[in-house]
Amino acid sequence: MTIPSETFLTTREVAALLRIKERKVYDLVAKRQIPCTRATGKLLFSKTAIDAWLTSTRSGPEAGSIESPLPSVILGSHDPLLDWALQESRCGLATQFGGSSDGLDRFAERGGVASSLHLYDPKADSWNISGVQHRFKDQPVALVEFCWRERGVIVKPEFQTQIRSPADLKGLRLVQRQPGTGSEILLGCLFARDQIDMGSVSFTAQAHTETEAASAVLEDLADAALGLRAMAERFRLAFVPLMRERFDLIVNRKSWFDEPLQLLAEFCRSQEFKSKAR
Repeated sequence: MTIPSETFLTTREVAALLRIKERKVYDLVAKRQIPCTRATGKLLFSKTAIDAWLTSTRSGPEAGSIESPLPSVILGSHDPLLDWALQESRCGLATQFGGSSDGLDRFAERGGVASSLHLYDPKADSWNISGVQHRFKDQPVALVEFCWRERGVIVKPEFQTQIRSPADLKGLRLVQRQPGTGSEILLGCLFARDQIDMGSVSFTAQAHTETEAASAVLEDLADAALGLRAMAERFRLAFVPLMRERFDLIVNRKSWFDEPLQLLAEFCRSQEFKSKAR
């Protein structure tokens, strides 16, 4: 029969393990504060018992409970100014633009350090606050106002005089946005407000970004798109303004003070950024 062997440590070895003097080990034994065995007048310390004792006296978070660092990614809605600033600031943050709602879902699952959004609440007639207020209550996040944008209808020049409100989109080919994006949600709010039947509009050419939405009109894949004035001007298309919208970033508060987001914030205070924004 084989008897399992147990490793025993001497007083000197325990002192070395704990990085204390041998005299302190004897004090711990005398006060019955450390597990030990006395054999033939000699103190022996079971390695297994010492490990268990160290574990039981440990303070702070449990092993494995410390959260891993967040991916250096900006989630959420696409904005051309934000996209440009991320590149020019050399902050090293990647992007995964899948829309405002998708971004909030991924942000809640710790998929990035921040997420951009423009979610309209028709009841409060406000942007973004109600969309995150209850979902992230008591969590270490902050909502940072990034910019205000002019939202309206991007159309071919020949259609400009025909469009005065969302009701005038009936019968036109309209760029379709992904479900859950701020643009798609806003369009639904505008149609509901004006009692417009979604079936009266022909949706085509799904766009994932503001740039793609304007490009679809330019390339004759659609007659109109709910988009930004900045994109209409870039592609020399006509624009019918509807409202100003607030574009925000929800950020992890700890990550805000890390280098990537600080580099982005510093760049956004630069004259170069202000000129581009204008």
